[in-house]
Amino acid sequence: MPGILCDRKVPLKLKGKLYRTAIRPAMLYGSECWAVNCVHEQKMGVTEMRMIRWMCGHTRLDKIRNESIREKTEVTPISEKMREARLRWFGHVQRRPLETPARRCESLVTRHVRRGRGRPIKTWNETIKKDMMYLGISEIMTKDRAQWRQRIHIEDPTIVG
Repeated sequence: MPGILCDRKVPLKLKGKLYRTAIRPAMLYGSECWAVNCVHEQKMGVTEMRMIRWMCGHTRLDKIRNESIREKTEVTPISEKMREARLRWFGHVQRRPLETPARRCESLVTRHVRRGRGRPIKTWNETIKKDMMYLGISEIMTKDRAQWRQRIHIEDPTIVG
């Protein structure tokens, strides 16, 4: 199994499945708590595409579009899966009682903190609000777990489940 991702005899769909079940979860570990800005998301996307191209045996010099490589391997962009993980965690936290540590940390206010120069650091709450606005969902929807999961779930191209 050590050379399955670079072996030319193994079908691309199988490599994609291995990527989705083993590699992508390792890349996304802990991402639900990251306050991601565009640069971090872009770097994750670049890293992912380098891995997928390597799996397919292509380089950037082959000039094959990312979309066609994603179609062959049946892989969704990692930025969408990061958004799904963040919103899944947010829904979980919102359904917890107010006394739990995760909910208490959420309500901490930092009023009298002196900030440094430059652009303010993006917070996790800002990231969540942006994600919810992108998908057109609201915080009230978190109470119904089934509806919430259905609204935030992003399927891989041909996987039905």
